[in-house]
Amino acid sequence: MKIILDAMGGDNAPLAPVEGAIQAAEQLGVDVVLTGREPDIRACLEQLGRKSLPKGMEIVHTQEIITMEDNPARAFRDKPDSSMTVGLRMLKAGEGDAFVSAGSTGALLSGATLTVGRIRGIRRAALAPVVPSASGGMVLIDCGATADCTPEYLLQYAYMGSYYAQKFLGVEKPRVGLLNIGVEPSKGLDLHRETYPLLQKAHEEGRIQFVGNVEGREAISQGVDVLVTDGFTGNIFLKTFEGAALLFAKKLKGMLLSSGKSKVAALLLKDKVAEFKKEFDPGEIGGTALLGISKPVIKAHGSSNAYAFFNAMRQAVSVAQSGIIQDITDNVEYMRVNKVKAGE
Repeated sequence: MKIILDAMGGDNAPLAPVEGAIQAAEQLGVDVVLTGREPDIRACLEQLGRKSLPKGMEIVHTQEIITMEDNPARAFRDKPDSSMTVGLRMLKAGEGDAFVSAGSTGALLSGATLTVGRIRGIRRAALAPVVPSASGGMVLIDCGATADCTPEYLLQYAYMGSYYAQKFLGVEKPRVGLLNIGVEPSKGLDLHRETYPLLQKAHEEGRIQFVGNVEGREAISQGVDVLVTDGFTGNIFLKTFEGAALLFAKKLKGMLLSSGKSKVAALLLKDKVAEFKKEFDPGEIGGTALLGISKPVIKAHGSSNAYAFFNAMRQAVSVAQSGIIQDITDNVEYMRVNKVKAGE
């Protein structure tokens, strides 16, 4: 298994990606290709006390870096020798089994779509992170890849999210909910009202387990396995969720350290609190797959540290070995609106 890693992407690049890559090569037994400025990468190796690359690692030198200021739609044309562009071209050419980057989400989505290509019949790729829920984990799809969606996009997200939950959450029949402001089929915008019968039809055909509209609170507290939404709403949902978790953790810490008695309680609860924090730490998962792309592409969090990069590469291995791309490819015909119109 060979993973291509964008060594120049993310807030902590190139040190964090290089350190994470070394951990992945040594602990996961994968080959790693680092794309980026070779002098900078080798300087990181020296900083980490390494005189040379570990066995199974190599560097592909690139001159350019795609930054957050670059236009996502033009970045790949404007910077053909960037670490992200070259890495995606290598993936397309079969020179690696998966690609990982913590760089610009928009640029990665655009580059993966234009360079690697979507699965034939899939209209838009989607970001599908797993977030904590009452059931243990929930696939949120989409969380920012496509802000302006059509009912067909959401139908395809429901299928792809369901396959992802089967593979990575171990749920045989994932419960799929449509994020909305109420549970009635008439609730929401035209997008939701038009999507509902498409998902219901797919449910009646036994292809997904659609449980109807779900409000944000119930999605988390009562549990669905897949939460379908457009990228604009999904991104707000995810960022609000992360912010609430950080606030809760801060309040909990303040409460546990407020007095001598509470500090004793904090010591007794230390391991449980650590487990709680770990559950809400995005670095534990490492990143999210771009579902709908014809080869495995993993978007790591922009603030990823070395441990998060290691986990993103571990996830890349899992996605490459899972067969999910083949599952999506084999079922695309059922994801078209003209195949599952209500009333057919």
